[in-house]
Amino acid sequence: MTKKEKKTAATEEAPKEQEEKTFSPNELISEQLQQKTKEAGEFKDKYFRALAEMENTKKRLMQEKKELVSYSVSNIIEDFLGPMDNLENALSFTDNLSEELKNWAVGFKMILDQFKSALENHGIFSYESIGKKFDPHLHEAVEMVETNDHEEGVIIEELLKGYKQDKRIIRVAKVKVAKSVSKESKENT
Repeated sequence: MTKKEKKTAATEEAPKEQEEKTFSPNELISEQLQQKTKEAGEFKDKYFRALAEMENTKKRLMQEKKELVSYSVSNIIEDFLGPMDNLENALSFTDNLSEELKNWAVGFKMILDQFKSALENHGIFSYESIGKKFDPHLHEAVEMVETNDHEEGVIIEELLKGYKQDKRIIRVAKVKVAKSVSKESKENT
């Protein structure tokens, strides 16, 4: 085949290909509409996903901020618990004082009550340990005491109060825990 014949054959085939791919104006518009509808659906899906992701991020950041503030407050509160304990211990020995000193002690007791009230306003409470089973999440055992009067593992004395805020422990209670009298101790008595 010569160049001329090849050109003629190519031009004859081209219209056949164009004839096969030609669409009527309605079909063309319908095809474009379907394509644009599909694209719009994809963009809408991406938009809703981005919106949901943004809301989740916002909620997560708010929760993290709340936890950070809560931990900061609990650290500061923990620093105040020591002096409060000392004041409470000092006030427990006011029975044998003169009337003038008892009046001072009443004033200090009122101040201590104000501190406790301020803690309670922020959801911070001391918890009772005496008579309860030892829980390592709530208590720190300072001493084990052999006794027949209490069940083993029961707290018999609280040396330092524990405090918690909601479910989080700010300070564990320091306690003495009962333990069964050993055989050796029974034999020695």
